[in-house]
Amino acid sequence: MGLFAPYKLRVIWIAILVLISAGLGLLSPFFLKIIVNEGLIKKHLDIVTNYSIFTLLATLGALGLGLGFAYLSVLVGQKIMQDLRNNLYDHLQGMSLKFFTGTRTGEIQSRLANDIGGVQSVVSDTAANVLSNVTTVISTLIAMIVMDWRLTLLSVGILPLFAFLSAKVGDGLRKYRTQIQSQLADLNATMNETLSVSGVLLTKTSGRQGLALKKFKSENEKMTETSVKMTMIMKVFFNMIGLTFSITPVLVYWLAGYLVIGRGDAGLTIGTIVAFTSLQARLFFPLTSLLNVQVEVTSALALFDRIFEYMDMPQDIKDAPDALELSPSQVVGNVRFDNVSFRYDESQEQPTLNGVSLDAKAGQLVALVGASGSGKTTLTYLIPRLYDTDEGLISIDGHDVKQIKLESLGRAIAVVTQETYLVHDTIRENLRYGNPDASDEELESAARAAAIHDHIASLPEKYDTVVGERGYKLSGGEKQRIAIARAILKDPRILILDEATSALDTSSERLIQSALVPLMKGRTTFAVAHRLSTIQAADQILVLQGGSIVERGTHSELLALDGEYARLYHIQFEDQNEAANGTFENVLSK
Repeated sequence: MGLFAPYKLRVIWIAILVLISAGLGLLSPFFLKIIVNEGLIKKHLDIVTNYSIFTLLATLGALGLGLGFAYLSVLVGQKIMQDLRNNLYDHLQGMSLKFFTGTRTGEIQSRLANDIGGVQSVVSDTAANVLSNVTTVISTLIAMIVMDWRLTLLSVGILPLFAFLSAKVGDGLRKYRTQIQSQLADLNATMNETLSVSGVLLTKTSGRQGLALKKFKSENEKMTETSVKMTMIMKVFFNMIGLTFSITPVLVYWLAGYLVIGRGDAGLTIGTIVAFTSLQARLFFPLTSLLNVQVEVTSALALFDRIFEYMDMPQDIKDAPDALELSPSQVVGNVRFDNVSFRYDESQEQPTLNGVSLDAKAGQLVALVGASGSGKTTLTYLIPRLYDTDEGLISIDGHDVKQIKLESLGRAIAVVTQETYLVHDTIRENLRYGNPDASDEELESAARAAAIHDHIASLPEKYDTVVGERGYKLSGGEKQRIAIARAILKDPRILILDEATSALDTSSERLIQSALVPLMKGRTTFAVAHRLSTIQAADQILVLQGGSIVERGTHSELLALDGEYARLYHIQFEDQNEAANGTFENVLSK
């Protein structure tokens, strides 16, 4: 109901139009009674003509007003659907990375598209339908009682039973609706996983198309079976209602005949009986609609449960009430970690990061090295608050990152990850993710700095070339250079390079390294490095092991220390020599 609050004025107008429309619609049976009793039976053509015109005008007026409140109802409903989609999307955007790493993409898409789409008819039609039908039912019942209370009692005596049945049917449909949406989410997740470029590559290269199809067919069959059960419940229920509403007029005619013929009731005229059956027909349609609304709303609650399950999830990373707004020009780039610890999950026995402290001055290049799983990438993810620390403090220029607005952090920090993500759009638009207001000259300058302009210029569509889903029309090195150009275009104060050159060949890597040198001047840069040859000029090198910094210093200082860094360096140096001088078989053996 809270979704309707911003549109209460329009809802009031809907109510006014509904009341007027119901009043006009109610006139027709009374005009019909006059036409029969005073016009047809007494043979007064003028009465028949006049009241036929009045009936036509009342019907047209009710129809026009009905279209008016229907338009307002649809408008309000669609606005609410728009708000619901916007609110859910906005809420999901504010969820931490932990939520997305633990939830299937297809499941999220299903909640946002299918579940919200499933409640559209309820939200769009329910308010006006309920108001219109309730008004029609109440006014019609009053008119029927005025005409003859005995016939009215017979007409509505069975309705409480159907109200009870509709509640039970709604509960059953809610259960099946929940199952269907869950099964649809599974189906979406399977399609998302197997029909994406990465999924198709996996199934084709591993020869598992048959396995993927078998899984899809199984999930599709389950959803079909549940859909059949839900549909048949509704069919049986509404056929019972239709049968009852078809029989009731016959019973009314029998009772009228009994009262007129058997009891000699002179007050029950032919015009009254005809008008009453007209009112009865007017009563049954809105009653059927109300029962349908009850069933729809009850079953739609299953979808609302799924939608609000996400809406009610707390956003564990969000702006503090008094969060500081920092413009990029205000950020100097001093980054400090003070005894920081972090776990991805509370059930972890050992923290991913444990008591990490570091001090990176503006303009410094800080290299992070260590074995896989030592916490290098995690450390960099804490700076832009993709995750929040469990203990300790991270500050930028003396400001706790938890007290800086997330949007400010996003503008001040650029991240180039090992797995480059490009949207299904042109190269130009992918670059403009770094700076939406960049001119074509600035785009070209950034591309030149990232050593990708010449390749782009050689393409038939140049900067208007569509890269395909996740950039699959480009090689790994080309995607990586576009990502680096995007970061250059952003002109950040803090730069994070998470093995940013890992997908490049030696020649391209050297080009990028030279391009990054001017970019890193005056900026604090954190570089997660696998190839130690790329970070020898770092101002400080941090060696992580088991989530803790075990060594720190410059390249020469750490080699002289002859510790973990020296061990890693010598292993890589030996592997490079053996790869250069040894045979392919020796390298494989190694």
